[in-house]
Amino acid sequence: MIPVQPAGAHDLPLKGSALRAVALGGGHGLQATLRALRLLTPDVTAVVTVADDGGSSGRLRRELGLLPPGDLRKALAALAAEDDAGRMWAEVFQHRFGGNGALAGHAVGNLLIAGLLETLGDPVAVLDEVARLMGLRGRVLPMSNVPLDIEADVTGLDEDVAAVRRIRGQVAVATTPGQVQRIRLRADRNGPPTACPQAVQAVLDADVVLLGPGSWFTSVLPHLLVPELHEALVDTAACKVVVLNLVPQPGETAGFSPERHLDVLCQHAPRLRVDAVIADGDSVPTPERLRTAAASLGATAHLSTVTAGGAADRHDPAALALSLRDALQLHGLHDRV
Repeated sequence: MIPVQPAGAHDLPLKGSALRAVALGGGHGLQATLRALRLLTPDVTAVVTVADDGGSSGRLRRELGLLPPGDLRKALAALAAEDDAGRMWAEVFQHRFGGNGALAGHAVGNLLIAGLLETLGDPVAVLDEVARLMGLRGRVLPMSNVPLDIEADVTGLDEDVAAVRRIRGQVAVATTPGQVQRIRLRADRNGPPTACPQAVQAVLDADVVLLGPGSWFTSVLPHLLVPELHEALVDTAACKVVVLNLVPQPGETAGFSPERHLDVLCQHAPRLRVDAVIADGDSVPTPERLRTAAASLGATAHLSTVTAGGAADRHDPAALALSLRDALQLHGLHDRV
């Protein structure tokens, strides 16, 4: 393993025309990826999960029937302009109201997005409007223009540990004490999930597409279960990169090895081929097993240091950007990063 020292934005100069990058995910994992990508290119598009049913997002979704705004808000904050105005808006968007009243626990950005959704209707128009407000370096798009529900087959919840129970909802899946075997997506009213057309086009037009890190069953894999988005991920000519988590997540991936994450990805999308798998060297106890699992997806495993100053559970955006740059240079994009 070759250690990578964290670097600042000025240590990663852009070369040639701007790389068109798309990152798929949700929550804090997607934020880390977006902050890494913006060190490599100004052309970054986030494609964000819309299945959250907990906290402020869940309340707004249930009460107003809108897309859950929380993960969209986090992606917007990650791509906000790095000037005084951008930093101010990012801080305001992330601020949560305290107290015990009706607003307690709501993030300002969630309420603004919800208000714009009710006013403008079109989620893409809403997110583009917020992007202008925040001076966004890139674009944020929803995975689907309608809220989605995650449904999972889970074992280990009954006396018969092999018995399969079906549970529904992102929070329920993320916190289950059982073992998640497989997930599915449902649109409201049990219809099939449909992709945001602009998100599909972004994947098809991209030079590089990143999947992960993040909650594997509730933030990463759902993108593969929207048929049009799945086909775009299979068909795109982009370099496809999977970024693995640093540690298993209590609940949905407790006890998972790094290679088990790839096995589960393959089970949910057997036609998907990947070019690179990025993992932190200290988080991989058996590198050869990971390399074998990556090869089964057509990928090369890249092991380096991508953590932040001793924080074993947090990706460092600059170190991740360096690892990603090295991976892209090995896959034919040496003149773009």
